[in-house]
Amino acid sequence: MAFETLLYGVQDGIAEIRLNRPHRLNAVTQKLYDELNEALTMVEADRGVRVALITGEGRAFCVGADLKEHKAGRTPFERREYLRGEQVACKRLLTLGKPVIAAVNGFALGAGAEIAIASDFLLMAESAQIGLPEISIGNFLGGGITHLLPRLVGLAKARELVFLGERIDGPEAVRIGLANRTFPDDGFLESARAFAWQVASKAPHSMRLAKNQLNFAGEGSFEAALTAELEGMMFCSTTRDWQEGVDAFAEKRAPVFKGE
Repeated sequence: MAFETLLYGVQDGIAEIRLNRPHRLNAVTQKLYDELNEALTMVEADRGVRVALITGEGRAFCVGADLKEHKAGRTPFERREYLRGEQVACKRLLTLGKPVIAAVNGFALGAGAEIAIASDFLLMAESAQIGLPEISIGNFLGGGITHLLPRLVGLAKARELVFLGERIDGPEAVRIGLANRTFPDDGFLESARAFAWQVASKAPHSMRLAKNQLNFAGEGSFEAALTAELEGMMFCSTTRDWQEGVDAFAEKRAPVFKGE
């Protein structure tokens, strides 16, 4: 389907979702949130898609809310629906049954940073900058960032990033545990796609189970984690992919998983 605020395409098992409002540095609007959720629904439904890769068109990943839209005289209900749109999108990123990779080119600020942090993997170009300026402009955080950020970087560093609102670059984001990898600016998207292909080559059922458990096991007990892992191991052992993994190991070759 055609989108107004996104570019969407699938190749080699990777669904690439590109935020496409470059004239506004991909600032978010209600339409963008709605279309991002539609795109994630397509990712979930397409058995040929193993991984979603989100990036931005032009000079930025996403610079946060479109402040021009904020001045458009919306009712309190309309404003709440807009704010809820981000909550829904970030929850979808966390609960999607397939890995999501955010490839941050340029700026990822405010809601843009929150979308990136809610993804399973955060890749950054070396000169890219990520930041949470909400407190500095009298606003507040969204997208579950108060839950996610301390788990990634620790409470002390989370306070620093939130209260000061300072921007950090790719190498610093990797150093503190906020980002997974940083790549040179030249060829950044190609490097991100290569990383996405590495993830896409793994067993889909195993990834789905691992994603859910890693994201939410901390909310339960150790015993609950053991039970979930046991059930996951038992389930995976019933799949054709499990047998493919065993056979590939014995034959000293790379496995070819089919999600079956």
